[in-house]
Order: sequence, then structure tokens, then C-alpha cells
Amino acid sequence: MTAIEQTEARPRGTRLPRRARRNQLLGAAQEVFVAQGYHAAAMDDIAERAGVSKPVLYQHFPGKLDLYLALLDQHCEALLQSVRTALASTTENKQRVAATMDAYFAYVENEGGAFRLVFESDLTNEPAVRERVDRVSMQCAEAISEVIAEDTGLSKDESMLLAVGLGGVSQVVARYWLSSESQVPRDTAVQLLTSLAWRGIAGFPLHGTDGGN
Repeated sequence: MTAIEQTEARPRGTRLPRRARRNQLLGAAQEVFVAQGYHAAAMDDIAERAGVSKPVLYQHFPGKLDLYLALLDQHCEALLQSVRTALASTTENKQRVAATMDAYFAYVENEGGAFRLVFESDLTNEPAVRERVDRVSMQCAEAISEVIAEDTGLSKDESMLLAVGLGGVSQVVARYWLSSESQVPRDTAVQLLTSLAWRGIAGFPLHGTDGGN
């Protein structure tokens, strides 16, 4: 059963362990924030969606921003772990690029629209939100840059510049692919983007060799 189905199936007043209740509230909040945006969403809406009273909601989250930031932390961590897993999935560099690109596509395609909280938030002027979004973008880039630096011998700053470019292209194209309802299948989209990126990154030879991998 998905988190959404659990939220819908949970009758008002059912007692849950604290962690389970928190997860239920986060699931309800995600639905409301994704559908309405931060500013239009109300704690009343979230409590109703979760099937709890407002006092129960406030026991777990003192305010709407606290709830939003908890969700943002959860989904930023999910993106970072996806990128790290993709990078560690193979030692063949072209496949690493493909796996990393696919991690972004899978993230934006994931049911529930959580990526909108990270990449399309209507609260980006809030410092706490901006800091989290910038931090996960940099953490993903740092993970990518470590592989680039190790394989090419480029400096840390040079590797980071390339990594920011690869990460930025991945998430922008993935979001475009989803929002435009492109007829290009996901696997094909990833292959196309991988070919584009690989033609560039493969120009940097493996460290200590005469050619790329």
C-alpha cells in the first residue's frame, strides 16, 4: 500500500505510534503542498487530509514551515542517495553517466510529485528553503565531482564545475521531459542525454592513461 493509500485509508482518531503518525502526516502534507503550493496550503487542509485534528498535527509540527522543511529534508536526502547509488552502481564511466542521468529522471517521475518541493517550490525566497535546495544541489555535484577528479586528474575546482553542469542539465531536462508530456520514452530520453554528456566528458582522458573510458 502506498503512502497516499495509507493516508486515505486511515480513519480519523486511529492511534498510531509516533513515527508512523509523523510519516502519515508527511504523506498528507506532501499531497496538499504539491497540489496547492506552500502559500495556498493550510494546516486545516493537511489535518483533514490526514484524518486528524489540528492539535494532533501541531503536536508533531509547530507550524506550516516546520512541516514543509521536514518534507524538504526527506526528499532532498532521497535525491542525494539516488545519485550516490547511481555513481556506485558501476565502474564503467559511460554507464555511470547513464545511471546518474536516470537517477534524476526517476526522481522527477516518482509518484507524488515530491520533486516539485525541491526544484519548483513557491517558497524559494525563504532562506531555510533556499539553503536546503542549494545544499542538495551542491552535495549531488560534489559526489559527481569526486568521480570526475579521480578518473581525470582534473583539479577539485575544475571537476566541480563539470559536475555542476552535469547535474544541472540532468534535472532541467528531466523536468522538461515530464512537464512537456514528451512522447520520448524515459529510457530513450536518458540515452539521448547520456550521449550528449558523454561526448563532452569523454574528452577528458582517464588519469594516467592516454584515452577515455
